Amino acid sequence: IGLACARQLAEEGCHLHLASRTKADLERARESIQSRHNVSVTTHAVDLSDGDAARALAAACPDIDILVNNAGAIPAGDLQAIDEARWRQAWDLKVFGYINLCRAVYPVLKARGGGVIVNVLGAAGERPTWGYIAGSAGNASLMAFTRGMGGTSLVDRIRIVACNPGLIRTERMETMLRASAGAKFGDPARWQELIPTNPPVGTPEQCADLVAFLASDRASHIAGTVVTIDGGAAHFSGVL
Repeated sequence: IGLACARQLAEEGCHLHLASRTKADLERARESIQSRHNVSVTTHAVDLSDGDAARALAAACPDIDILVNNAGAIPAGDLQAIDEARWRQAWDLKVFGYINLCRAVYPVLKARGGGVIVNVLGAAGERPTWGYIAGSAGNASLMAFTRGMGGTSLVDRIRIVACNPGLIRTERMETMLRASAGAKFGDPARWQELIPTNPPVGTPEQCADLVAFLASDRASHIAGTVVTIDGGAAHFSGVL
């Protein structure tokens, strides 16, 4: 999803700062984007679960006017399957990582006269499940965080919004469905049996289109809002 967002923002003419843990992945992304778009792409290999690293990243990007927070490392599993250490490690990246970057970037945006923060969360925050308890709780907390900040941020000409992707066709989808298949069937290899068809899974590009819209001036009166993008799955009753 993060790469799709970067590509779509580049399509709109945005110069980019890309941050991730793995330098090789960043370089591949940079080369791919610059081969198609006439924009600058600066890469930052950082571990955003480290608050100091998040603050250093913000300091290295003084020209920022759009921040897209996108991370997803919260494992599937119920309360007994996800122990305290795994829970804290996952939240350090996604929950506290988002919070730390927002805290660091907000004054930069304010000093520049405004900007936009888009938090990519997850539909489990809206429809929590026992089998994804750590992710459900983490996404729900970030939904509240986005709404709480975005409810007053327009006084500083800053919009804070979020999108909640449902199941998206990524490597992470396979990882999560393997965990679910192991719990349901006792065989992670049967994960493809759990891919929903009604509604079908979404694509990273569909998420990127929404992120680009939310970050644009066309969404200038949208703040403190969380938009779910899941093909209606959060409201699907199972009855047609």
